[in-house]
Amino acid sequence: MRFIAACFFLLSLSFGPLHAATKPSTTSKKPTPAPKTAVVKKPASPANAPSTRPSSAAKPETPGVFRPFEETDPSVFPGSSADVVVVCDAETGRVLYERNGYEARAVASTQKLLTALIVAEDGDLYSTVTAEAEDGRCEPTKLGLKGGERYRRYDLLRVLLVKSMNDVARCLARDNAGSIPAFARKMNAKARELGMRNSNFVNPNGLTEPGQFSTGHDMARLALHAYRNRVLRGIMATRQMTFTSAAGKVTVFDNSNKLMKYFGLCNGMKTGYTEAAGHCLISSATDGGRHVICVMLGVRKRDLLWTDSHRLLSWGLYQLKQ
Repeated sequence: MRFIAACFFLLSLSFGPLHAATKPSTTSKKPTPAPKTAVVKKPASPANAPSTRPSSAAKPETPGVFRPFEETDPSVFPGSSADVVVVCDAETGRVLYERNGYEARAVASTQKLLTALIVAEDGDLYSTVTAEAEDGRCEPTKLGLKGGERYRRYDLLRVLLVKSMNDVARCLARDNAGSIPAFARKMNAKARELGMRNSNFVNPNGLTEPGQFSTGHDMARLALHAYRNRVLRGIMATRQMTFTSAAGKVTVFDNSNKLMKYFGLCNGMKTGYTEAAGHCLISSATDGGRHVICVMLGVRKRDLLWTDSHRLLSWGLYQLKQ
């Protein structure tokens, strides 16, 4: 019995270290677990909270191309759907491109530049003008002047160029010369003075009348002089204005020249439309001390006014860099 007990004791000693190696030690250090990252729940954002994600809409507009225009190569002449096109250097008057520039035709409200130039050069812009009932006897677009209403001449001049109101043109013309026919004579005299030799004007607003016409070349010449007039240039660059009627009604007018909204380099000038003239636009742009004017007459689709003019102005500015 003692011999058997001794054998069991020896067997336990020989197998003991094997089991000890495979069994985890109670005295060894346990591996340190990796620290858990705390998950913090973000509070729910209110429905109208502004997004912090970068957005092109949040970026300020640059003075370059803005929707809906696409980037084009300004070194390549873009062409145009207009019947008449004249592009010129606004500083020197040098013609950069011309097509059908001497074709006599209706020019619609773009001739209001001549009305505005005469009124601006005659001065006294902060005096009062009294409207008369006859001023409103014209086609829309109209401000709705009523006889006896009194307005500052400068304010009416702004409405004329920013929103192209036909009754305002008649009011300013009558106030300036005493009657519409008398003002038309002043328009033609001023046109000759400016070198506009192929034009004849009958009214101050550009509505269609027999014997009234001009050319792209003459209108470019007029645009050069209007652009150089500090008063008119400041008004034409106005993107939005507020007008208060004699009755106290306040109206906000956006400039009818939508190119100014979409093309930051554009700084004026004048739109126009009649069935006889088609869509017309005289526009200007400046960049780095360079100034260019573009005359487009007889565009059949209004949207093409903005795209074609944008490309022609960009092309003209590029030419002046060379």
